[in-house]
Amino acid sequence: MSGALPLQPVILGADIGVYALARSFHEAYGVTSVVVAGAALGPVAHSRIVRHEIVDDGHDPRQLVDRLVEVALAMPDKRLLLMANSDWLVRVVVQHRALLEQHYVVPFLSEDLLDKISDKATFAQICTDLGISVPRTIVQDFAGPEWAAAAVDLDYPLIAKAASSADYQDVEFEGKKKVFEIATPDELTWLWQALRDAGFRGRFVVQELVPGDDTQMRSITAYVDTRGVITLLCSAHVLLEEHTPSGLGNPAAMITTRDDEMLEQARTFLSSTGYRGFANFDVKVDPRSGQFRFFEVNPRIGRNNYYVTAAGANPMRFVVEDQVDRVAVEPVVVDREILYSILPHRLLLRYVKDPALNARVRRLVRTKAVAHPLRYARDLSPRRRLYVWMALVNQVRKFRRYYPDVTSTGF
Repeated sequence: MSGALPLQPVILGADIGVYALARSFHEAYGVTSVVVAGAALGPVAHSRIVRHEIVDDGHDPRQLVDRLVEVALAMPDKRLLLMANSDWLVRVVVQHRALLEQHYVVPFLSEDLLDKISDKATFAQICTDLGISVPRTIVQDFAGPEWAAAAVDLDYPLIAKAASSADYQDVEFEGKKKVFEIATPDELTWLWQALRDAGFRGRFVVQELVPGDDTQMRSITAYVDTRGVITLLCSAHVLLEEHTPSGLGNPAAMITTRDDEMLEQARTFLSSTGYRGFANFDVKVDPRSGQFRFFEVNPRIGRNNYYVTAAGANPMRFVVEDQVDRVAVEPVVVDREILYSILPHRLLLRYVKDPALNARVRRLVRTKAVAHPLRYARDLSPRRRLYVWMALVNQVRKFRRYYPDVTSTGF
């Protein structure tokens, strides 16, 4: 880093993705990150590479912003870089950008573009206009005192999810999930009523279900610099996703795989929208046509960001050199193959039924081309070793309960 003041990363949140960011900063710059959250959760607890700033209510934007200002005022001799890695926290940062930019480098897109691309309904329309394939999408709007169910002319089963995850963050009702598989019209009627009764006033999208299990999913991570140049692209072939109600759709294991045809579509989206900062796309290969079907773009680096670092392109270098050092970085498209996994290898292999994919996993395990974001040799105190081991055991329990066998749709 060439800046006059030493770098100080400050990160909102406390999940495994936040730890991965702190680890990537530590690997690249040897710095300890400040983590601002409502609690020091397991992934960041007892870590030597983070310093905790705990607020009373980690869901209160005002408390988080106030603490960020306090943290900044206490470190006038540092160049502060602010990161966040969940949709609602990105929104908090972007909405308070004018205040936060008095103290921090804030490497996120504009609020106007955030509103457009983080809404799955608007995202689908943008993609359609650009010739990027998406599942057929119907929008259900719950705004206003009167609402009527939108006509659904899609074949069941369907997928239903909040158009904006930030709007859905604090809505609570029995049976709440991140993503719903809807088998019948009656199930859809129940969901609409449950959402309305819970006070939800945003929009939900109903989409055709693209067949194929988790191994049809792909992930793309990108960084667009302040000049509008896409300096980082990395894609991965998902092997298995999480299947708990709150974690459904988060990749649990992936192999980094360069796919230029898919990456070119991500380039088109990012360039055409004037995007800035990190982006993380969820894509599925439609087994009926071989088409890439783009599901959504997250306005952040993504929970599983460490796969990019493990494949040799530490994303923190791209944001620091661009936003802090103001240096143009030579664009990189990652093509090194590694296995990223938060699962025991034996559990993963049980779910990867395709012989060729299973053999790739075995080869990467055998050659030690593997990465677990929490297993950091420079941050493995006995307490953290125990936590990592228990987290692996817990994965076995979760899959036994929520996804005991592979299904043709991943649900």
